[in-house]
Amino acid sequence: MEYFPLFIKLNKRNCLVVGAGEIAARKIALLARTGAIITVIANQIGTSVNSMKDQHQLIIKEKSFTKADASGFQLIISATNDSATNILVAETATELNIPVNVVDNPALCSFIFPAIIDRSPIIAAVSSGGSSPVLARLLRAKIESLIPPAYGQLASLAEKFRTPVKQHILDPTKRRIFWEQVLQGRIAELVFSGKKQQAESQLQSLLTQIEPTDKQGEVYLVGAGPGDPDLLTFRALRLMQQADVVIYDRLVSAEILDLTRRDSEKIYVGKQRKNHSLPQHSINQLLASLAKQGKRVVRLKGGDPFIFGRGGEEIETLVEEGIAFQIVPGITAASGCATYAGIPLTHRDHAQSCTFVTGHLKDNSPNLNWPQLSAANQTIVFYMGLSGLEEICHSLIKHGCPKNHPIAIIQQGTTPHQRVITGILETFPELVAREGIKAPTLIIVGTVVSLHDKLKWFETASPT
Repeated sequence: MEYFPLFIKLNKRNCLVVGAGEIAARKIALLARTGAIITVIANQIGTSVNSMKDQHQLIIKEKSFTKADASGFQLIISATNDSATNILVAETATELNIPVNVVDNPALCSFIFPAIIDRSPIIAAVSSGGSSPVLARLLRAKIESLIPPAYGQLASLAEKFRTPVKQHILDPTKRRIFWEQVLQGRIAELVFSGKKQQAESQLQSLLTQIEPTDKQGEVYLVGAGPGDPDLLTFRALRLMQQADVVIYDRLVSAEILDLTRRDSEKIYVGKQRKNHSLPQHSINQLLASLAKQGKRVVRLKGGDPFIFGRGGEEIETLVEEGIAFQIVPGITAASGCATYAGIPLTHRDHAQSCTFVTGHLKDNSPNLNWPQLSAANQTIVFYMGLSGLEEICHSLIKHGCPKNHPIAIIQQGTTPHQRVITGILETFPELVAREGIKAPTLIIVGTVVSLHDKLKWFETASPT
């Protein structure tokens, strides 16, 4: 280990930055976040540094650096494009035993800047020892995706209750278990949801119990998106990785399911046309029952749970049963699949509105508002419309759409298995039958479909 990781308190400490260009400005902005007293020495002060003067109360000296300038500082940074100056700064700081960093010159540094994940008071840092700063920044991005900004608020809550918890729970082992339950359970989720007062109240309530425990379960209704795991939100991923039970449907890909907690219980409740593994009412009750057992339950649904996902029905049951829940939106199939197919849902020259329609009605009838759906200058997206494709095409033509009106069907959109078939209303059912298209699919009707050949970026980028 070439560099030993340390965190230095710089609040109200004197720090010197030699140089006043754009790179120096970035270092000044970073130091300013610590509350440091910053002095800048440079022959010429750049625009960015000059604009920071009042905001960060910078002490600016427009002059060349000399050895005498280093006295009295706790940390020095040299960010000039003059090698002689950088060497002089490094040698002077070393003689005075002052930590020094010369930007982009590890050989002259006694310390280096890591890539920082700031969730104050939680701070994480990643360093490559100066060998690859870009790689360190990429790793920082991965870590940031796992640490929501609200973790800082959670740490502040824990700090506030640290002494009361220590006084109330004398046994160190029980105290550790208590904090693990708090920081991974319902109270933490309240903080992440912006309900800090409620979180504090529940934590205070736990301290009044003889045997502190957090037994209240919760349901997370999570939109898994259209299939590509990269389209999951950060919150979705976090909740998936802490759930005790995962209830998932047919549209959740294996790659997404692999991102859930390894030891969580997995329950499949998928539905296919005329083949429901579990009726919707039973799914609703299952969610409530598991939560009442004190379990954290993720309900993974393809696309977005509130767009033809029956998420509203499941949440109604939870409300009636008094079960705590969160809802995490997902990228709906219309947006995800259309984007990956290179078909914009709206376009100034083609469509000024977009309508989402389910092709699978509760009573299995095609009783839609066909005159409205057949109007010009719009895009119509049919969910679950494969089995009724012939009826869809026939009805649109019957109510005014041209026979050569563009239409597309997307199979397994956003995944490596994506297929896009385009055609016209009159002959499309026969074309789809010949191509052997199978669910899951999405149907798009409108002149925006004509842009597919020009904009099909994902097909050309995906492996064959």
